[in-house]
Amino acid sequence: MGILDKHGPIERSATLLMVLSLIVVSIGGLVEIVPLFYLQNTIEDVEGMRVYTPLELSGRDIYIREGCYVCHSQMIRPLRDEVERYGNYSLAAESQYDHPFQWGSKRTGPDLARVGGRYSDAWHVDHLVDPRSVVPESIMPSYAFLAKRKLDIEFIEDRIRADQMVGVPYSQEMYDNAAVDLEAQLDPYSDGIDGLFERYGENVAARNFDGQPELTEMDALIAYLQVLGTMVDFSTFTPDDSR
Repeated sequence: MGILDKHGPIERSATLLMVLSLIVVSIGGLVEIVPLFYLQNTIEDVEGMRVYTPLELSGRDIYIREGCYVCHSQMIRPLRDEVERYGNYSLAAESQYDHPFQWGSKRTGPDLARVGGRYSDAWHVDHLVDPRSVVPESIMPSYAFLAKRKLDIEFIEDRIRADQMVGVPYSQEMYDNAAVDLEAQLDPYSDGIDGLFERYGENVAARNFDGQPELTEMDALIAYLQVLGTMVDFSTFTPDDSR
């Protein structure tokens, strides 16, 4: 009897088959995953990438809370049709501070990886309040309530601390000034605007995003949408092909 004829006992025992299958899959998974923990260049450093401001981070949490990721991925694949429609293909570095990342395999609506700066703040307000007023064929529900809901910033320091714990390089100064920076981003003439630019860079968009005097969840969500895909200057970006 050859070795190939000895698989009968395994096939007749569901428990044994399951255990052995689990062992094989585990070994294969470890062989693929473990080396990545020892590679220093798994994610290519890209000039321009920064952490999210407190307002953008709050908007990202709202984006996830409302399930926007279910219909809108943030992953442009290196295929001609996708690049021509959405812009440069997505880089791993663009999601290095995302927990969780928003890459996906399904789109009901367009990909949002490069939506930042493509439309005005007023367009985003109209789209969120009444999607069909700007995109007649849209099936997206209305998010008008975001303009009426005050943004809760009580725990913004804790939110930044949570990201620090998983490796996002927020400094202690960013943590200490989180609430001040969040409010300063809505008013480019505020006393705290210089500190915001010093900590996050002068390219941070600082303005009243939803046009209302109150700090709302609409402000935060639009601030997040407007930063997507804008950190990397692809007119000067050159991929690192040396690895």
